Amino acid sequence: MAPDHGSKVDISFAGRFTASAIAACFAEITTIPLDTAKVRLQLQKKAIAGDLAGPKYRGLLGTAATIAKEEGAAALWKGIVPGLHRQCIYGGLRIGLYEPVKSFYVGENHVGDVPLSKKIAAGFTTGALAIAVANPTDLVKVRLQSEGKLAPGVPRRYTGAMDAYAKIVRQEGVAALWTGIGPNVARNAIINAAELASYDQVKQSILKLPGFKDDVVTHILSGLGAGFFAVCVGSPVDVVKSRMMGDSAYKNTIDCFVKTLKNDGPLAFYKGFLPNFARLGSWNVIMFLTLEQVQKAFVRKPAN
Repeated sequence: MAPDHGSKVDISFAGRFTASAIAACFAEITTIPLDTAKVRLQLQKKAIAGDLAGPKYRGLLGTAATIAKEEGAAALWKGIVPGLHRQCIYGGLRIGLYEPVKSFYVGENHVGDVPLSKKIAAGFTTGALAIAVANPTDLVKVRLQSEGKLAPGVPRRYTGAMDAYAKIVRQEGVAALWTGIGPNVARNAIINAAELASYDQVKQSILKLPGFKDDVVTHILSGLGAGFFAVCVGSPVDVVKSRMMGDSAYKNTIDCFVKTLKNDGPLAFYKGFLPNFARLGSWNVIMFLTLEQVQKAFVRKPAN
């Protein structure tokens, strides 16, 4: 559920969860081409000296155009099935639990604005809990998105999401579904805290300005603020997470971090920053706009 402002909105946890899952899934469907481009840019290794061809993928639009040209436009929606699995579980839990956890942290008798530190703590907590449950969906999504154009006659690793879940369990074991859980928990706890706390804080600040009210303009500005803060703080762990999930060459989180820094330099941790912001910024705007509308259907009317 989107952060409450002013009077408390009475919505059950089931209502919060359902509204959050619907909004997150809608945002996922509309922005996953940007996410696919982001993953390809993050997984692209540094060009070797003397390589006249240069990097295959360049920029958000260039990457999207290359993928569509080589693999067909549908390839931009690779990973949409596990992406929707992820948003139903992760999106529903992290957003649905935010208000209850925030209320728990401030206490029942709290009056006035919730301190920013409590908002951050609530977002951090719900992000970590939600992704610990949803990690397998994230892994499969990245595996499907990372596979580019193959040579003629070379079969794809997975025919689809369900095939990927089954093959990973059969070939690598159940525990493999939680590959990258370390950086993924770090990434999602940090990004969730940045998104929800900044949306909450920006919206609260805007509503105190003359002429602004709780409407679409406020939701758009708050969503853009949430996306920007999320990308700024979350990009390094996002890159490490994508590399660990898309490539089995790393032993652990630290190994991936060190190798990336050594081989590609510190700027590698902000690879795909613009597509990441374009994706997270638009994702947050769409998700929060949808959420603010959908949750109205779940408000419990007071008994007469």
